[in-house]
Amino acid sequence: MEFRTERDPLGEHPVPSAAYYGIQTARAVENFPISGLRAATELVTATVLVKKAAAQANVALGRLDDRIGNAIVRAADEVLGGDLRDQFVVDVYQAGAGTSHNMNANEVLANRAAELLGGPRGVYDVVHPNDHVNMGQSTNDVFPTATRLALLMMHGALVEAVRALAAALARKADAFESVVKVGRTHLQDAVPITVGQELGGFADCLARAADELEHAAKGLHEMNLGATAVGTGLNAGEEYAAVAIRNLSRDTGLPLKPAANRFRATQSMGDVVTYSGAMRRLAVELGKVASDLRLLSMGPRAGLSELVLPAVQPGSSIMPGKVNPSVPEMVNQVCYQVIGCDVTIATAGEAGQLELNVMMPVIAWNAVHMSTILREAMTALRLRCVEGLEVDAARCRELLDRSTASATALSPHLGYAQTADIAKESVKTGKSIRQIVLERGLMDERTLERILSVEQMTRPGIVGEVKR
Repeated sequence: MEFRTERDPLGEHPVPSAAYYGIQTARAVENFPISGLRAATELVTATVLVKKAAAQANVALGRLDDRIGNAIVRAADEVLGGDLRDQFVVDVYQAGAGTSHNMNANEVLANRAAELLGGPRGVYDVVHPNDHVNMGQSTNDVFPTATRLALLMMHGALVEAVRALAAALARKADAFESVVKVGRTHLQDAVPITVGQELGGFADCLARAADELEHAAKGLHEMNLGATAVGTGLNAGEEYAAVAIRNLSRDTGLPLKPAANRFRATQSMGDVVTYSGAMRRLAVELGKVASDLRLLSMGPRAGLSELVLPAVQPGSSIMPGKVNPSVPEMVNQVCYQVIGCDVTIATAGEAGQLELNVMMPVIAWNAVHMSTILREAMTALRLRCVEGLEVDAARCRELLDRSTASATALSPHLGYAQTADIAKESVKTGKSIRQIVLERGLMDERTLERILSVEQMTRPGIVGEVKR
């Protein structure tokens, strides 16, 4: 590999000749060979959008030469179109606040803009990373703005994935609304419920989580771009902030606005913590749904086997014919990862000191990662599991008939103690609830038939109650 030599305040350092990044990025690559993870695509996109909006604002305000500003915008558009993505090379775990990430973007855009103007890479006389690309900015307002922007650009697809999954479950709930089965609490037999009611509950849990995401996203629309280093707006100004954020709104179609208090938005990542918490809530709801699908499909002979999940791949390398609930298992793993990411974000959010939270890089990576894996996991669950979900109605009825849970309907008529004694005898002897009640002469067969209607037990009220 051939190298060029660049200089910064620390001295000289080699940079690969073909690289569009420069000396500060090269130092970061050398300093932080930590994980092999790079900035998420969405964060790079958001950062470059910020640089484009800033350049246009500076040109409009007469601070930046048109020729240089237009070259920066052209370079930004190339990156937004997919070019030079391999030039964003700084590890996720880097110096605090994301300075290395910000300089990586500044250097790539400066070198490409200079190239567009006929200059060589690595010579910053024409377009300078700090003086021109970073004009009116600090990492401390660029990185929080880019983090919020990345999450907002992903938000619509995430919510759409939640609502699509909830809708798929709701359709299955409608399809299976008349299939009565044993309800279960504490993993023990409980009163009857329909498969439709159970799946409808799953659907609404996810729909509520989507609502919470929508609410949490509102706080992300406040941008601290223009706050520069500590929130005062030094080297930027109110007019610049307003124009730059208006440019971002135009380019993203999002209703962005300047932060009501730039000091708060610079000091705190609380709005991202809130959004992360909403994603955690979604992961908790989604994880339970996945676990319940696994539980209800366990079998096929020695388990519950009330639900039949689509077979998507062989389940064992040693047991022929075995099929596992592979997709819900994947979803569970994603949910555990999301909960772990949220813990990281919460603790990193608390770790900010005074005018800045320097833990922003790990916050941003985890938040974007959460949104990505939740979206893809829910899409896979919907397409490869829920939409092909079937119910074994005969198995549901078999387990219901064997259960003593239907005895609960007798309690308002015979009392709790006597009903409990009947259930206890049923378990001990294997006799049905109906048989024991008739043998004891506690009520006539017609009345008993009305009270032990499992279909009626799935509706509100006292089964068999005689209306006066």
